[in-house]
Amino acid sequence: MVKFLLWCILLVLCWPLALVALVLYPLVWLVLLPFRVMGIAVGGALELVKAIILLPARVLRAV
Repeated sequence: MVKFLLWCILLVLCWPLALVALVLYPLVWLVLLPFRVMGIAVGGALELVKAIILLPARVLRAV
């Protein structure tokens, strides 16, 4: 909602720039999508390593 309101303000102040932003936003989103997927994968891998490292401590705590 905030992005839409900012875009409306930009439309009132400078409509050509608002139209360029409207066209470029999906393209930028598509370019950045692989980096988001890679970030999710790296985050999951790091969480797995963390869980493996902390497993002995959790087992000893449970005993």
